[in-house]
Parts: sequence; C-alpha cells; structure tokens
Amino acid sequence: MRRVPVRMARWSARHPWRAITGWFMFVVVCIGVGITVGSNPATTEDFWVGEAGRAEAMATEGGLQRKPVEHVIIYADSGPLDMAAARVAAEDLTGRMRVLPEVDSVAAPVLSQDGNVLRVSVVLTGTELEGRENVGSLLDQTAEVADRHPGLVIEETGSPSISKGVNDQRGEDLALAERITLPMTIIALLVVFGSVVMASVPLLLALSSIAAALGLSMVASHLLPDPGIGTNMILLIGLAVGVDYTLFYLKREREERARAEGRVGSEALVELAAATAGRAIVASGLAVIVSTATLYLATDVIFSSLATGTILVVSVAVISSLTVLPALLVKIGQRAERRAAKKAARRARRGRPARTKPAKPETGRVFGALLRPAQKHPAATLCVSVLVMLGLAAPALGMKLVDPSRDTFSRDIPAMPVYDRLTSAFPELLVRHEVVARSTPDRAPEVRQALAELGRRAQADPLFAHNAAPVVRTSADGRISVLELAVPYPAPADEAIASLAHVREDYLPATVGTLPGVQAAVSGDVARGQDYVDHEMSKLPLVIGALLLLTFVMTVVAFRSVVIGLIGVFLNLLSAAAALGALVVVFQGTWAEGLLDFESLGAIASRVPLFLIVILFGLSMDYQVFVVSRIKEAMDNGMSAREAVLAGIARSAKVVTSAAVVMVTVFGAFVALHLTEMKQMGFCLALAVLLDALVIRMMVLPSILLLLGGKAWWPLRPARPGRASAVHARPPTQTVR
Repeated sequence: MRRVPVRMARWSARHPWRAITGWFMFVVVCIGVGITVGSNPATTEDFWVGEAGRAEAMATEGGLQRKPVEHVIIYADSGPLDMAAARVAAEDLTGRMRVLPEVDSVAAPVLSQDGNVLRVSVVLTGTELEGRENVGSLLDQTAEVADRHPGLVIEETGSPSISKGVNDQRGEDLALAERITLPMTIIALLVVFGSVVMASVPLLLALSSIAAALGLSMVASHLLPDPGIGTNMILLIGLAVGVDYTLFYLKREREERARAEGRVGSEALVELAAATAGRAIVASGLAVIVSTATLYLATDVIFSSLATGTILVVSVAVISSLTVLPALLVKIGQRAERRAAKKAARRARRGRPARTKPAKPETGRVFGALLRPAQKHPAATLCVSVLVMLGLAAPALGMKLVDPSRDTFSRDIPAMPVYDRLTSAFPELLVRHEVVARSTPDRAPEVRQALAELGRRAQADPLFAHNAAPVVRTSADGRISVLELAVPYPAPADEAIASLAHVREDYLPATVGTLPGVQAAVSGDVARGQDYVDHEMSKLPLVIGALLLLTFVMTVVAFRSVVIGLIGVFLNLLSAAAALGALVVVFQGTWAEGLLDFESLGAIASRVPLFLIVILFGLSMDYQVFVVSRIKEAMDNGMSAREAVLAGIARSAKVVTSAAVVMVTVFGAFVALHLTEMKQMGFCLALAVLLDALVIRMMVLPSILLLLGGKAWWPLRPARPGRASAVHARPPTQTVR
C-alpha cells in the first residue's frame, strides 16, 4: 500500500493526457449517472426517533398521521376588520383551494378572540415532507385572492410554506457561499503561488471533485436517503480538503524542483513528491474518512447523509490528488522547463551566465517567530498554550442544546413573519401534543374515554390552551386513537417543555396508562425536538469513544508510535473543545447577534456539536499527518529527534498555514449565511482550523515533541545519524539532466 501513491503518480506522469482525460471522463460519468438515477429523498418515517417516533408510527398505522396544513389569515391593513369583506374573501379563497388537486380539505373560517383576524386552514394531501413540494399552487391562489381584495391583507403560512422557504433560503445561501468562497480562495492561492496557472490547479481539482461527489451522492441516496443537506457538506468540506490536498502535493513538488536545481525532470519530481506528500494525503484522507464514518453510529438520517457526503468528497479529492494532479504537474513542469531552456539558450548566445534563484528560507519571519517560544522554552510554551486552549474550552461545559424548529428559523423567510402574526392572533396553534394509543378494536370506547379524561386534566393545567378543546380521533378499524392538545407557547419555551413532561409523566400514566395491554406514546412539536436531542445525547458516548479509538489506531498504524497516537488524540480533543467553547460564548448569548447577523437560539443547534467533533477530528488529523510526516522524514534522514522536530515544523509551516487560510476562508463564508445552524458550523470549523494551525501545530505539538525527544516515537527506534531516507537514497526513475 505504501507504494501505491508512487505507482499511480508514475503512471500519470508517463501518460499525462490519458490521466487528464480519464479524470474528466470520470467526473462526467459520475454526474451523468447521478442525474440518471436521481436522488432518493428521505421520507417522514426516516426522521422518527424515540417515543415521538413510536407514537407517529402508531398514528400512521391507523391513517391518523399529521397532515401538512397551511393557514391563510385575513386582516385589515389598519383599523378594525370589515367582517363582511373578510368573509367574501374567505369564500373566494375556499372555493379556489378546494378545486386544487394538492388540497385534501378546507376548514370553515375561524375568527380570533380579539375579532381582528380571520383564519382559513387548508389541509394538503400527502405527507408532511411532500407538502413543501405541493404548496406552491396554494401560495399562488392566495396571492391572486389578495390582489382581488385590495382592502384586506391576505397572507399564507404553515409548515409546508415555511419548509419551502427554508429550502429556498438554503439554495440562496449555497449560491452566496460560492460567491464568497471562490474569489477568496483564488486570492489566497494567488498569494501562496504567485501564479495564475498554479493557483487554478487546486481550485479546478476541488470543483471537479465536488461535481463528481454530488453525482455519486445521488447514487448513494438510494442506499441512505437524502434529507436535503448533504449538498451543503459536500461543498463545505470538498472545497476545503480538495484545495488542501492539492496544495500539499504542489508545495512538495516545488520543494523537490527547487532542490533539484534543474537537474531532474518533471516526471521524477512528481514521483518524489508522491513518495512523501502522496502518502501523507492518503493517510490524511483515510483518517478523515474513518473519523467521519463514526457518524453512522448515531443511527440518524441526517448524520448518515452528512457522513456519506463527506466520505464521498474526501475520497474523490484523494483520488484526484493521486491521479490527475501528477499529470497536470508534469505538463505544467515541462512547459516551464521549455521556457527556461529557451531563456538559458538566449542568454548563452549573448554570452551571459544562466540565472540562478537564491534559495528561500524554509520558514519566514512570521513562522519563525511563532515557532521560537516552543524552540527556546518548550515547557512554558506548552503550559501557557494548553491553559489558553482550556480557557477557551471551559464555556462548553455550559452548552445547551435545542433542535431547531420553525420558531427558531430566520425571519427573512417570507412565511415566518406571517407565522408570527398567525400565532399572535391564534396562540393555540404554536404547539400541539399528540397522545397516541393502540389497542384491540373492542377496547376503542374505553381508550377514547381515557384519552378524554387526559384532555380534561390538561384543560385544567395553565400550561395548556383553554380556548381549544381537546380532540380525539379514532381510526376506522378502532385500533388507534389520537388525542390532540394545544399549548400556547413556542416549542423551545420552558413552558412548552414542561407541558410535555406533565403529559408524559403525570396525565398519561394516570389515565391511558392504567389500561392493561394498551400501548401509548406522545409525539408533537415539542416531543420531536426533545426526543431528537435525547437520542443524540445517548449516541454521543458511543460515537466519541469510537472516534477516539479509531483516531488513535490510525495514527499508530501511520507512524508506528503509540506515543504519537496518544498525542494526536490529546491535540484533537484540545482543538475541538476550544472551538466548541468559543461557539457557546458567541452563539448561546446575544452579544454577538449584531456582529454576525443572527438571532440567538439561547442554545446550540443539537446536530452541531456531534458533527463538529467528528469533522474537527478528521481535519485535525489532516494537519497532524502532514506535519508529523515531515518530522519523521527528517528523522529517517538521520537528524536527531530535536533537529527533526524543528526541521519538520519549519518545512511544513508555510503549507499548513496556507492550507489553513483556505479552509478558514471556506468555512468562514458560511458565517454569512442565514441559517443559524450553518452559521454555527462555519464559525466553529473556521476557528478550530485557525487554532489548530497556529496554536496546536506551531506551539503545543513542537513543545511536546521537544520535551519528549526520542521517547515520542516509542516503540519505533529513530534512524541512526547518517542513514539516508529511502526516498532520497534511491535514484529517480527519470534520467538526471
């Protein structure tokens, strides 16, 4: 396996046009196959977890599952509502809605308690998720009715239109992210390489890898359903690692070219780069893939989709770095060699000596300053750096989690301000609890009576809406009964959460729970979110445990050192904890709302911590593998442990920092998006990469390795001084010029 990157690079270098053509054919095939088979979207059933999921499964079994509902509100622009005109508009709307094939039923108009708002509720056909696709025609009819009745304000909102708005906003956010990240990435690469041609190579390969991964993700969705967010991760991770891997390879090839001083051809230079950077890319990619695969242990459709998208795009990025990149470098190098030969010939004809570029220092002034504390005072640097990182991590202990719901969505979504006006006039529509009971058909009257008693108890509770009578529905076969309870508080509110506890812990056991052989469970707006958070928290120890174990094993296998493996786990934990602590400080409070343009949830989106820990471990391994590989390479060349640490850090500082700049640019662009969940992910990833590159790799890691010396490589024995590395000891496969 260790020779595979070299063999692939050698073939690509010798057959560059075949490799280039083959790669772009591969990308086209991936896209074509993906479009042909299409995407398999997740269904409502794929999101069921916990008690809420069991309740919804029972309700669906009896045909009593929740339907997608839209609400149209009619009110006066100013002054009191003209009731006669409002009822005419409601009749016009009702007639139009009833003939739509997407509509199942239209309820009679309902007037708010203050008499200022008239509501018409429309039930759509199909499942809740299908409502997003079918709601467009309803919105069109509402707009037409509003035009026909200019004296009234007529607006529509509901779960389907809100879901459609979120989906549209996500698409706009992706376009915005592309507009931000692509120019910023190009600028960063131009600064690194100083050449348009060289800067375009990483971007070209990253974008083509993303395109191929998107096609493959459509195919993969037929095995693991797509909940609609995998594209975000493919773009986010694909651009970051795609540019990173290409950057590592390019920088190493340029190093080898500068060292050869024109005596070695492009094919041999690419092969030399593959023997070092190519192997590091494979190890790094495998580390990210293995780390991300632990998300499957969460047994959640969203995490599975995120894992699949990340694994696909990282795999494709690694393949592109090992196949088409060597071919491109050979063609670019040969072109540069021909130009250099022509210039040299012209200078020779004029009797002038050939120009030689002075060797650039491996570490610039800034990187030298960052490395100096660890070099001169490793113990003090280690203590101060770790304390700073732990200080950043401390707020993570107070992290609160919330499952984002419609009450937490951006008010830039057109349906959300209407939703606020709807729930202000009809607070009983804020939250519904659904108590589902299953029994034999002959016990249906007994079950309905128990559910009615539960409803009466809830009506006497101040946490429940008193103007909305509890409704009991029973399936046609009498086996399933559902009780709906209204709560006049938003889902994230403490009152709404407390009302759920009252139902589950008090009212249900005292009523339906006394009936032997009757199965009962509670679902609804609050129950879904609470059970989802509980489900994630229950899976967290398993995922984190597997992540730590696999990260340790991967590092030990890569470097044959138990100590390096332990150091890697410690550094990854430190980096992730510091980023999560900063995330809590910024997003759990309100002080940064104006600065980052968001409305605080008072908590962190429940999916963010687990996903970020896994991804941050993978990205930290990215830098860990690259930096430690350079240190080990220096030791294999005969340097002492101390010399190897300083040389390896110095040689990798520029490329690691350059890669970090690109990653921070990509991730930071997601802070400008509308969805708070994506803002949190982008901020945390950007900060973690920055801390990892500047603090962990430049201060903490060298301090630890300098203090441990040769013990850091136990049980591997460092090479004896004077021993040459296999890479540089063997002759290149191409004739030396």
